[in-house]
Order: sequence, then C-alpha cells, then structure tokens
Amino acid sequence: MVAFALIFGACDSQIAGGRADGARVFDEACARCHGPRGVPEAGMVAQIGVKDLTTNRVQRSFSDADLRKQIIEGSRNMKMPSFAGALTDAQIDAVIEHVRTLGK
Repeated sequence: MVAFALIFGACDSQIAGGRADGARVFDEACARCHGPRGVPEAGMVAQIGVKDLTTNRVQRSFSDADLRKQIIEGSRNMKMPSFAGALTDAQIDAVIEHVRTLGK
C-alpha cells in the first residue's frame, strides 16, 4: 500500500510546476520518504530501506551518474519508484545538486 501511494503520488508531471528548482522538486517528490533534510524517519528506513542522503556513504560512494540512474530507474528492490517521465532532465540535475548540499 505504501509503495502504491508513493508511486502514484510521486509521478505527477507537474512536480515543482515543471521548474528545475532542486529544493522544491526534492520537497515535493523526495522528502516524503527521505525527509526534508535528507534524513529519513527510522520507520521509513526499517519499512522500505530508505537511505539517509546526508551520510558519507551516499555522498562519497554514489556518483552523480549513480544518483541519476536511481532517480530514473527507481531502486532495485522496487520500493523507490522510477521518476522517468515525471521529472525532466533539468529537474533531475537540480535534484542531484540539491542532494549534494545535504551532506554539508
């Protein structure tokens, strides 16, 4: 049920009004799972394995290309939906830039 809500709630073609505003796209599409500052609630980590985007593991081990792939394809365990078609390339680039600020 949670995955269903996430998939259909996340894939709105009007995320951030179509603008490439990384913080706003993150707030509208990512924060519900990853938390507004990139730190997910413990229940989200336990329930669906959401990653803390502020950690060195994510910030240093995941290249921008890795993050792009994750956003476009979703997670391998299918708990993070694909945002292909829901976000423009410019929005994805902006989200990646925003995610990089969360580790600071």
